Amino acid sequence: MSRRIIMIENLKNLLQDGANEFGIKLSDHQVQQFNYYKDILKGWNEKINLTAIEDDKEVIIKHFIDSLSIIPFLQKSLSPIAHSPLPGLKLIDVGTGAGFPGIPLKIVYKNLKVTLLDSLDKRVKFLNEVVNKLDLAGIDAVHGRAEDFGNNREFREQFDISVARAVANLPVLLEYCMPFIKVNGKFIAMKGSSMEEVDASKRALAAFGGEIEEIKEIILPSSDIKRNIIIVRKLRHTPTKYPRKAGKPSREPLI
Repeated sequence: MSRRIIMIENLKNLLQDGANEFGIKLSDHQVQQFNYYKDILKGWNEKINLTAIEDDKEVIIKHFIDSLSIIPFLQKSLSPIAHSPLPGLKLIDVGTGAGFPGIPLKIVYKNLKVTLLDSLDKRVKFLNEVVNKLDLAGIDAVHGRAEDFGNNREFREQFDISVARAVANLPVLLEYCMPFIKVNGKFIAMKGSSMEEVDASKRALAAFGGEIEEIKEIILPSSDIKRNIIIVRKLRHTPTKYPRKAGKPSREPLI
């Protein structure tokens, strides 16, 4: 067996084993989709800055497996019979960047309706190429800022789940993401190892109608990388004065 084939098999096993840690058994087709996604990402990364992570193994661990780490927190919204999202379940990935976690979640759950929101048009063009080449249906990439789309009636309080990964500190993320969620929906914040910003989020949570339901520390499989996943449930409508104008949430966070 050639060295290249051994390397491909090792990467495949790394991805499948990591997914298994979160209760997901990837099919061969899904593994192929992830591999194609990785190749497109690396190709585009030579033209525009999508990620500082270029090593195949690190892409799988720090992008793909990290994205799949929130799956246990989506399980409560999934059909126990089909192990797929209930009909009509809608998720928005705010500040998606290179498509994380939205595209990996879509690869795993083909019935999940996903919106990828990013403020850079070049990244949106990349996302559209991935969606087209992976033949993914029920997923849209849109260009714009969260502050603007959060006040758009087509998007405001239209989603069951909002997710954000490494976009901003928690008080700012709450203003970006809570307006998109229906009452009783959830915001899933994917954060690093530091939890200091949770204490600074009490005012923002009260203002935007949310309550922290759970905080779970995990270690990414095949690594020693710590992550914290914060689950916020939306208890009431977000006042129409939020989100504030573009740029203000980051300049003047509610803390």
